[in-house]
Amino acid sequence: MRKSELLATLLAIAAVSAFGQDQGQDQAQDPPSRVARLNYISGTVSFRPGSVDEWTAATINYPLYNGDHLWADRDARTELHVGSTALRMGPETALAILNLDDRIVQLSLTGGTLHVRLRALGEGESFEVDTPNAAVTLLRSGEYRFFVDGDRNLTTVTVRGGDAEVTGGGRAFTLHARDSALLGGADDNFSSQLNPAAPPDDFEFWCQERDRREEQSQSVRHVSRETIGYEDLDANGAWSEVPDYGWVWAPRVNAGWAPYRDGRWAWVEPWGWTWVDDAPWGFAPFHYGRWANYRGGWVWVPGTMVARPVYAPALVAFVGGPRAG
Repeated sequence: MRKSELLATLLAIAAVSAFGQDQGQDQAQDPPSRVARLNYISGTVSFRPGSVDEWTAATINYPLYNGDHLWADRDARTELHVGSTALRMGPETALAILNLDDRIVQLSLTGGTLHVRLRALGEGESFEVDTPNAAVTLLRSGEYRFFVDGDRNLTTVTVRGGDAEVTGGGRAFTLHARDSALLGGADDNFSSQLNPAAPPDDFEFWCQERDRREEQSQSVRHVSRETIGYEDLDANGAWSEVPDYGWVWAPRVNAGWAPYRDGRWAWVEPWGWTWVDDAPWGFAPFHYGRWANYRGGWVWVPGTMVARPVYAPALVAFVGGPRAG
């Protein structure tokens, strides 16, 4: 056995199961239990971590957190998830994560188009999108669209389903389903104009098609929708029930494949060293549950379904030493 194969096997065998955990962890000692995942890229999309000034090419499966920035260039589209919530960016869109923890999602949209499919909003949780003109708080699950015209200093907020509260210029008002608001200025110069929602365009049709894909996922029979990456499992593997482990998922891979081999380690605050897998499905199986070797092949064991599983940078423990193997 080659050294790389041995290391991959040892890492997977030493996997530490995180299933059965939920939101009751001590936040003073542990990092947040959820993260954002970049899971789809079309065109040129750039990424800038909050701790540096340089932009790099964005890559799928990279976890995003407070201070991180994304830019979708002309003709680009990209999608990221925070739990079951899907965020989709259109061309020439600038988005930043201001605050992300177990109960708060706060985003900054300074230009372009953002579509938010909010599937669930628990008690005590908040979801806010800040634009140059106003802060928009999503009050319940639904479908929301934002467009920021930086050249004219205008923001359009459209509610397809749900309710949203708009705060600007020292006042607040509520938008309901099929409402749209055109916002201008800020502070003392803030203005708002209410309109009926315009018909969906090609970008929204694309977003709705992506939503249907998630709605039809069979993997939600075995994992919560809050398990980031569940929507990629159906097309890349199969579920089966096996002795000792219960329901497991096996990826469609070449013979001899082993987890934690095709990807890279990246230092991501506040978790530390984090595994970023190269496979398009390579998020959920590497950050929730555990891997097990069953009948000569590797299967992912998600464990007991919980409402919100705890994200981990990598469910492995390093074992061995200079003489390993």
